[in-house]
Amino acid sequence: MGIFDKIMGQFIDVIEFMDESQSTLVHRFDRQGNEIKNGAQLIVRESQVAIFVKEGKLSKDDMKGDSFQSGRYELTTNNLPILSTLYAWKHGFNSPFKAEVYFVNTKTFTGNKWGTKNPIMLRDPEFGVVRLRAFGTYAFRVSDPLKLVFDMAGTNSHFDIENLEEQLRSLIVSEFTDALGEAKIAALDLAANYKEFGDKIRSFLNEGEGFKQYGLEITKFIIENISLPPEVEQAMDKRSQMNVLGNLDQYTKFQTANAMEQAAKNPGDSGGAMGAGLGMGVGIGMAQQMSNAFNPQGQSVAPPPIPGSEPFYIAVGGKQLGPLSQDQLKSYVTQGQLTKDTLVWKQGMANWIKASEVSELSSIFGAVPPPLPPS
Repeated sequence: MGIFDKIMGQFIDVIEFMDESQSTLVHRFDRQGNEIKNGAQLIVRESQVAIFVKEGKLSKDDMKGDSFQSGRYELTTNNLPILSTLYAWKHGFNSPFKAEVYFVNTKTFTGNKWGTKNPIMLRDPEFGVVRLRAFGTYAFRVSDPLKLVFDMAGTNSHFDIENLEEQLRSLIVSEFTDALGEAKIAALDLAANYKEFGDKIRSFLNEGEGFKQYGLEITKFIIENISLPPEVEQAMDKRSQMNVLGNLDQYTKFQTANAMEQAAKNPGDSGGAMGAGLGMGVGIGMAQQMSNAFNPQGQSVAPPPIPGSEPFYIAVGGKQLGPLSQDQLKSYVTQGQLTKDTLVWKQGMANWIKASEVSELSSIFGAVPPPLPPS
């Protein structure tokens, strides 16, 4: 190998950066003591920007012409203004100066989490003063590579999301708290405004002193949940249960029917049947107590029937007629179809008995004159 080849071996021919971490924002190309060769190949991949820095001095005004978007470039004084000031390039290749190369990742970084460390105190129109917690995710990208390199990364050889994570999260929570206070939306109505709320906060963060000051831009901001303290949620659950129960009498009947159905499905399980019966009894008792508690006068929701007004069934010609009211029974007596020997039955009777044995029907037969004597 000749002297020329040995000298040329000291210089880098290809400049590129392969990112496998998925979290790198800025990476300084590692030259390992070598210098960049005149005519070297620069490879900038999709979602990357390469920025050349002269002699370790950072100046945004000087570097605007020394940044490259994705593509393949041959580095010469024609396309890299910084090289025109490196006097040794006039001699072909040897240079005592070192130009550093920073690769900036401009892809969209997704799945970043944000959340409130401490509850946010707010005045709610329905609950009064409440404490709210919130969390979600966001996605961002580098919108101004030069600003990120010169204002944030500096001379760091490697700068990733973790270097900014806490600062970005604090910015988000600050803007979220401010937007939530200005919105004055009731806590129970926040769930219906997550998307609008997220878009509003994203707009705030991309302006002024938000992400823009770091050369970043939020592309997606998602609110996953805004929650009340556990004790308030428990009180709301109880309130919802009462609204769902509604008519306690109907609820009791429903629970009783379910218990009977379960007992019928397990006729051989005496323990299960006893447990179902016990649970049903306890449930009915509790429901009755709750019903009495909501009824200060202690009256039943549906009053019992007036004594003596229960309908009767009568047996006429081997057929069952009814139910019949007192007035209807009188008409049957007048027609001669209902006599004191006619069998009758009503709710509560164990068997059919003669009408003459029912005290409630004595007035019906007393009002009817006896049959005429034979002429």
